[in-house]
Amino acid sequence: MQKHFHNVFLLIKHFFSLLLAYAFCRLLFYFFNFSYFSDLSSWKLLLILIFGIRFDLSVIILSNVLFIVIYLLPLPFRENRIYKSFLKWFFLTVNSIAVLANCVDLAYFQFTLKRTNAAVFHFFDGKIGNDLGHLFSLFLVEYWYIFGIWILITYFVYRLYNRVEKNNNLQWTLKEYGIQTLIFIVFSGFALLGYRGGFQLKPISIVSAGEYASAKYVPLVVSTPFTILKTIDVEAIVPSKVWHIEDETTLKKLYDPIHPGESEAFKKMNVFVIALESFSKEYIGALNGKPVGYTPFLDSLIKQSLTFNNAFANGKTSMEAIPAIVASIPTWMNEPFITSPYGSNQTNSLANLLKQQGYYTAFFHGGTNGTMGFDAFSNLSGFDNYFGRNEYNNEKDYDGNWGIWDEEFLQFTANTINKKQQPFFATVFTLSTHHPFMVPDRYKDKFNEGPLPIEKSISYSDYALKRFFESTKKMPWFNSTLFVLVADHTGPSEDAFYTNKVGNYCIPIIYYIPNGQLKGLDSTITQQIDIMPSVLDLLNYPKSYFSFGNSVFDKNADHFAFSFSNDLFQLNQNNYVLQFNGEKATDLFKFSSDSLLQNNLILKDTAIAKKMENKAKSIIQTYQQSLINNKMH
Repeated sequence: MQKHFHNVFLLIKHFFSLLLAYAFCRLLFYFFNFSYFSDLSSWKLLLILIFGIRFDLSVIILSNVLFIVIYLLPLPFRENRIYKSFLKWFFLTVNSIAVLANCVDLAYFQFTLKRTNAAVFHFFDGKIGNDLGHLFSLFLVEYWYIFGIWILITYFVYRLYNRVEKNNNLQWTLKEYGIQTLIFIVFSGFALLGYRGGFQLKPISIVSAGEYASAKYVPLVVSTPFTILKTIDVEAIVPSKVWHIEDETTLKKLYDPIHPGESEAFKKMNVFVIALESFSKEYIGALNGKPVGYTPFLDSLIKQSLTFNNAFANGKTSMEAIPAIVASIPTWMNEPFITSPYGSNQTNSLANLLKQQGYYTAFFHGGTNGTMGFDAFSNLSGFDNYFGRNEYNNEKDYDGNWGIWDEEFLQFTANTINKKQQPFFATVFTLSTHHPFMVPDRYKDKFNEGPLPIEKSISYSDYALKRFFESTKKMPWFNSTLFVLVADHTGPSEDAFYTNKVGNYCIPIIYYIPNGQLKGLDSTITQQIDIMPSVLDLLNYPKSYFSFGNSVFDKNADHFAFSFSNDLFQLNQNNYVLQFNGEKATDLFKFSSDSLLQNNLILKDTAIAKKMENKAKSIIQTYQQSLINNKMH
């Protein structure tokens, strides 16, 4: 029996030697950057070393997938001496490169405070400069000892490979061909599971490390080969070479994401953010001059709230919306922030900033745990707890598609937060208005059909909101809570305005305090990334913080909305919308009088276009520099 599994046992031993090498690199990484990780306890470090095995095994399998295939091929020539020699040197070449990547970050981490990712390859293609040779030679001279460490670890892997490798001399009968083929298939299945990191919905990614550590310690959990391979097909930010605002004073005058703290006494008010799946402004009667819409409860709440009827989403997907809403981080690039190479950057968020003020923080989403990486992102953002479908733990309320029905999950959210300490910051994200736009069978005749399939499910979720507020009104924390209601993005549309490039981002943003402190309709332009600074402004947050948005309550702020889609940036400001392709402004419309964007003023109102173009450039440059340099906190 042992002869049948001989190559499998050897392969496992080779992988174990690589796990040792990766663990040693992780310890070196810790000691080389001890000043950054000095507040990490020995127990937490031990846990990170253990958790890191999951990520190391994933990248070891991914980087050695070809080696696995040719090592276990169910063919007799794998025992050939020349073939085995080729396998050894192939193995050592691939894994010495991986070790080198780990070693480079022993020194390079201090400059970026994150693991190197696939964006480093842009040095080779010339997209962000042609200084690779010069920089590499400088690095080689200044950090010569890093290459010494690399050679020693590679030699260690080489020696272990030679000690492990043994001949087998199998007798290749017809039966043996069948056994080896079966072993090849079964081991491939286990390798696939190891690469995925388990049975969860999606393979583990950089943001998955947030399940085990805060953003500061994510670089310890993952390895450099992992971050490179996991971002190899993800488009990194490439700053424009056509224009660049050189003067930092000019740049900050145009756009500064650093917000000073308030001098007044901090208000320890609870904060409850309710993110509503696909709740376009179009569906809400009170925001469209319609006496009857699909949201009777939300219409009634708007009368008691401060509502912004010139509010915009920063993106078109849920994955883009949640970082924008809770952390003021938009996705002004092709890849959602959560899954981008910058998803593990250190950031400010309402969760980690308010936790410093003694708040309990929780994120609720009725979807299957792991959906869109929200559980990992919530941990990276500083939330104390994440509550999803697993925590709800009652499958009779599963909608059969996305997760727990809104009505039941909102009740669960209210009851769960009612058992927690005050003050608290909670975020709940609904899901029943997601395609295929179903409602529970018991309500199939309760809500009217609309021209669009989504409108019936909008009415259902509005009813679920009503039930939520009916329950929370009876809870002791209700009257001392600021509620913020906001759509994650817009949904399907039948209206010409809501399908153009302005209307397609129109959403409700509502601030509600039960004592009536905030009331009225406000036409100030605002966006999802303004929610964090607006909440902190209301609470008189005492410290400075980083935010890409502005407080809607700051009358001196330069209010705007900014979005990115299909390689086109869009700036809404002062009744105008400017479209910018990354190099130059292409279109300018006065959307307050030209809602269908039919009259391009780019060649007519040149002064306005130039001013808005400079604003757009300052936003883009600041955003890109902040992400690339990990300077978002």
